[in-house]
Amino acid sequence: MSDAQKSINSPKAAQAASYQKATFAAGCFWGVEAAFSQVGAVISITVGYTGGTTENPTYSQVCSGATGHAEAVEVIYDPSKISYEQLLEVFWNIHDPTTYNRQGPDVGVQYRSAIFYHTPEQLAEAKNSIEKLERSGRFEGSIVTEIKPAAKFYPAEEYHQQYLKKHGQISCHRP
Repeated sequence: MSDAQKSINSPKAAQAASYQKATFAAGCFWGVEAAFSQVGAVISITVGYTGGTTENPTYSQVCSGATGHAEAVEVIYDPSKISYEQLLEVFWNIHDPTTYNRQGPDVGVQYRSAIFYHTPEQLAEAKNSIEKLERSGRFEGSIVTEIKPAAKFYPAEEYHQQYLKKHGQISCHRP
């Protein structure tokens, strides 16, 4: 057996193949990343940009609002330990999904609330989650969160990755 075949057939490779991806936008990606990093069964988080029209956008381009991208996080998780529904609950708990293109002091299309689904199951769960929230009366206003198919995700510049952990600043998102 070749080394390549051994690595593909290894327990670690099999486990990694069972991981799933979720992509969320909920305002400044630093705080979203910090919140999801506290969740067990999250394997990795990458901050970046998605949902826009410019290829390989930079932070300054996204901040201009002209690219249409949202600051987002790409979460790799182990579905045998945490469900997509539980990740959605984290998402709803860390931001106000009733404010259009705004989270706290951050205003613009890049700070919108959005769920970028990767599978038909994620789409169904996201829609169901919004319906349940609307019926619950948990939020005073209507939920304006977009639900869109996952698009090309562009990782943000390295200095944005784990920004709050590196710099010790307090997140603007709810714990």
